[in-house]
Amino acid sequence: MRAFLKLTRVEIKLFFREPYGAFFTLAFPLMLLFLFGAIYGNEPSPYFGGYGTVDVSVPAYTAMIIGTSGLLTLTITMAVYREFGILRRLRATPLRPQTILSAQVVVIFLMTLLGMALLVLAGKLVYHLRFDGNPLSVAAAFVLGSLSFFALGFVLAGLMPTARTAQVVGMVIFYPMIFLSGSAIPLEVMPEGVRSFARFLPLTHVVTLLRGLWIGEAWSQHTTEVIVLLALLVVGVLVSIKTFRWE
Repeated sequence: MRAFLKLTRVEIKLFFREPYGAFFTLAFPLMLLFLFGAIYGNEPSPYFGGYGTVDVSVPAYTAMIIGTSGLLTLTITMAVYREFGILRRLRATPLRPQTILSAQVVVIFLMTLLGMALLVLAGKLVYHLRFDGNPLSVAAAFVLGSLSFFALGFVLAGLMPTARTAQVVGMVIFYPMIFLSGSAIPLEVMPEGVRSFARFLPLTHVVTLLRGLWIGEAWSQHTTEVIVLLALLVVGVLVSIKTFRWE
């Protein structure tokens, strides 16, 4: 446990020394919140079932942070560590392999959680953010969405031959997804054709689940989202076990 905690502290320091991951996990969602909050405010709107723009944006931006952490931060970090021999050297230490990988997951999860906390705090203080859900339900959905995308990140990190390739592929998958899934722009304002296509994107199910539970909907109303994310988690773990490489 002591080794795990030490490694976790080191990885947290390294996270904040890498501006790319810290910016898109902690700063970029806040910038979007303040930008669109300044433009549209948070007045109740019939487009969002009586909720304001900020009310629906916070859970959606949380899904964006989850996608950033899984498809970019984790994927690129693991690919860089493998390419530069860091994973090989860590594996040669007395640390167990599961300790090394668990520390990575815990650090990225904590940074994802911090990103969500900053969104909620800013929404409450500046825009009187409305929350009608159950905190435990939202927390469970957050964990499910995060682990599902982390599993996908490990798959990409294992399949991509270099860190540069992992970065490019992660971006190619991530950036169209955030604009088509409802995490950056609400699906309600998009054409029907885009909304139909969005149903096939994993991030759409994270957005839909978080937004639904945020406004007090029951888990039974989101069976599809839960099944898709659980399937992504299970398949991702199984595939990453086969494809993950230490060097």
